[in-house]
Amino acid sequence: MVAAARRLIGVLLALGLAAPAHAGATNAARAFAAQRTASPQPPMPIGSYARGCLSGGMRLPESGPGWQVMRPSRNRNWGHPALIAFIGRLARAAQDAGWKGIYVGDLSQPRGGPMPSGHRSHQIGLDADIWMLPPRRLDLSRAERETISSISVRTRDQRRVNANWTPRHMRVLKAAAKDPAVDRIFVAAAVKIEMCRTAGRDRAWLQKIRPFYGHDTHFHVRLKCPPGASLCETQTPGVRELSKGGDGCDETLRWWVTDYLEALARPRKPGRADGPRRKRASEFTLGDLPAACRGVLAGR
Repeated sequence: MVAAARRLIGVLLALGLAAPAHAGATNAARAFAAQRTASPQPPMPIGSYARGCLSGGMRLPESGPGWQVMRPSRNRNWGHPALIAFIGRLARAAQDAGWKGIYVGDLSQPRGGPMPSGHRSHQIGLDADIWMLPPRRLDLSRAERETISSISVRTRDQRRVNANWTPRHMRVLKAAAKDPAVDRIFVAAAVKIEMCRTAGRDRAWLQKIRPFYGHDTHFHVRLKCPPGASLCETQTPGVRELSKGGDGCDETLRWWVTDYLEALARPRKPGRADGPRRKRASEFTLGDLPAACRGVLAGR
């Protein structure tokens, strides 16, 4: 009887449906960062982009036709097969746009999940950072990829692009936004402003371009939940809800330019409180993640 109960608990643990009381308090970022390989399970993004994990992840080779992975020592070049396929398509599109290819920043950890540093999202294998630095060459040594840096494409006041921005950047981002697998792309507000100014009549794809702080040296591509990914949580609002069929060049930019950036410029009042602090991804416990993520950690 006892043996049967233990076997049942083992099965539930593998499925992520039961665990000792203390297991839920385990720091999730440390637990997932310790995993060096993908889980031997079918590919599945589990949960949301900022609170989830990835089963059956695929490793993006550190070098490929049209790309190189930057900071390879981080071991964050893993993703859902849909993301790996997208990287190949984007590399070819970048070459068509006049770049030698792309420098690829972080995707996800081998089993996704929260990271000890650097990101709130990138947890389910559907996010990719692409450097704004056009590749000078695609035969960088591993040591070079650990030390060179990307470039910023905006001015210090965050309102305009600088001399690093080129029409080729525009073409690469447009190709990424037009890919049907893409849900949205995060860029610096200045980049969105410039793209709105120069896009011309073909503008529907602009609604996927979203201004967000911290994206002046790279752009962040987020894919939709792939077909059949039943455990993946679709992000809302979707791109069609952004501006009633518009391009996102009105109310979104108005908020960034007149509200957010001006608020940053105003001095903060001493003792001002902004409400309870939101828990960082690095502080998540296993109990904060979908139950199935415990099975991903266990590899069963």
